Amino acid sequence: MLGNGNGATTAHAFPKLHNAAWPGVVGKGPDSEPPIDLDTMLDLTAAARVDGVGFDGVDLFLYDPHVSIDSTTEDLKALADRVRSRNLVIGSVVAPVWPPTGGGPALDEGEGRARFLQQVRKACGIAKTLKELGIRPYGVVRIDSACSPAQWAEDPQGNQAKIAETFKQAAAIARDHGERLAAEGEICWGGMHSWRVMVDLLERVGQPETLGFQADMAHTLLYTLGHNAPEDRILPEDYDWSDLATLDQALITLTDALRPWTIDFHVAQNDATVFGSGSHDKTGRHCLPNDPNGKLDIPRHARFWLRDHHGEGQPTKAFQHICWDGCMFPNAVMMKPETWNSILSAMLSVRNAHGWDA
Repeated sequence: MLGNGNGATTAHAFPKLHNAAWPGVVGKGPDSEPPIDLDTMLDLTAAARVDGVGFDGVDLFLYDPHVSIDSTTEDLKALADRVRSRNLVIGSVVAPVWPPTGGGPALDEGEGRARFLQQVRKACGIAKTLKELGIRPYGVVRIDSACSPAQWAEDPQGNQAKIAETFKQAAAIARDHGERLAAEGEICWGGMHSWRVMVDLLERVGQPETLGFQADMAHTLLYTLGHNAPEDRILPEDYDWSDLATLDQALITLTDALRPWTIDFHVAQNDATVFGSGSHDKTGRHCLPNDPNGKLDIPRHARFWLRDHHGEGQPTKAFQHICWDGCMFPNAVMMKPETWNSILSAMLSVRNAHGWDA
């Protein structure tokens, strides 16, 4: 057992436990609830405790009102001080590659690609600076295709090739900055909307040392149900959620294909429905860890991602931290301290079951 500096003990030193700040922004806005500012998200994260153990850090969205993609070095120094003052570090950061945030669709070979790559370049610059400031010891820069499955489906082969080329150019930018990119597997992103299509895209790019996969337990569960790609459904049409053996086998199929590419991981819960809020396209619904409608046994099912040999082997140690993602929770839920304590408890259960030491 290891001390964590707070007088408590944990079973393992790694992976470090992070909270995502972007649920305070994603899905919020004029047609939804107002955003929750970054300092409030940092305070809620820093205050969470389970048996004396707290979060180790946060993952950030590089977009206003949290962190401007055009932040100066002085801005980033101030950000580092704000995070450090709460005894936290920064891990992975999300590049704002979507058209509404200044980016463009990766399947557009013209202005869309240029804007996409511009945002990747800015995000990698911020990530590198945060590392140099000593506040970011690990983590990746997260991207996706910034286009919809419907757009992709207009020319599947042609558009897949265009996205792959954009990702190759993005990988070169990341490499120049000493960074790695993680492509988020989620049914709302064209060319990434099914597990088979996602593997195909990663293989087309073919640079696992620079561009890998970001697995979210909630979003990837929908891969097994074939949302937006019925031909790639793994679970049977009439699947009974009480049949845990069939779910395990489906997750083994899924994770055996994507685990070798996985370099960033989100712990999350899902009720197997789809949901969208604000300007965010419909995707997997994040639930609280103990939601009665949640379909995942979080520590049990996390093992398929975190351990090799169908989840029965040794920890892969493919990343140094894991993050909780709970996008689109109501503000009233996010402002409750017990929300973050329950999330931290779920994170600890994952580390205790599948963690490792330095």
